[in-house]
Amino acid sequence: MPTAHINGTTLTYDDETPTTSPTPTPTLVLIHGHPFDRSMWTPQRHTFAPTHRIITPDLRGYGESALNAAPGATPTFATPTFATFAEDIAALLDHLDVREFALGGLSMGGQIAMECYRQFPDRITGLLLADTFPAAETPEGKAHRNAMADRLLAEGMKGYADEVLDKMAAPYNTEAAAHVHRMMLAAPPEGAAAALRARAERPDYRALLTRVTVPSLVVVGRDDTYTPVADAEAMHAALPDSALHVIESAAHLPNLERPTEFNEAMATWLTRIPAPSPHA
Repeated sequence: MPTAHINGTTLTYDDETPTTSPTPTPTLVLIHGHPFDRSMWTPQRHTFAPTHRIITPDLRGYGESALNAAPGATPTFATPTFATFAEDIAALLDHLDVREFALGGLSMGGQIAMECYRQFPDRITGLLLADTFPAAETPEGKAHRNAMADRLLAEGMKGYADEVLDKMAAPYNTEAAAHVHRMMLAAPPEGAAAALRARAERPDYRALLTRVTVPSLVVVGRDDTYTPVADAEAMHAALPDSALHVIESAAHLPNLERPTEFNEAMATWLTRIPAPSPHA
């Protein structure tokens, strides 16, 4: 399992490069949501690996990535910010010698993708925002996220995972729901809590979306109650060059619940992205 020691932590990631592909190979980076890990992108990795270099990291504090401790150090569980997560992505891609890439994220991963575009737009050739929203947190939302962070540290992940499962993946999508539940149970409480505190303090990205210059795709599950279709429509309206795809019979994780439909929308989006330059 490849790892990278960067920014005072150790990130685990998958990096798949097609054996036969155009030169240079276009790169696609996918950022998972909360409280998941890089395995949530398995259907997309399998579909697009023949044509793209696919990089799917575990965010710091999730999956097999450390929160903020270098190898052998004692973790202190300091709270990252969204800027930290974006800096991790940039450092990982520097480590892998990737200059330009299409970037996608779902839910919290979509918000981190927006932060990446804020920090280094010149490196991003296309933007995929799935089941996410750009607004800053409300005072009530901040209180809720910090209270939930305290709860996860005190109780662990099981109670939370059981409570939110039907909102994450619709109960009629049984195979996807089982995968989602496994990811949530496996999430380290310290990492999930730290990310919740980071989400509570995230900036407002609505103005940023109006300045995005690359081909963009907004995807949402029809039955998503966390980020409803109205949120996706607002992002689509704000983005200058975007397509909107609503996936029927899916909730918050349409990439797992309806992978065929999700991948078809991705494939169309990827055809709109210019080929990478030779130095990428």
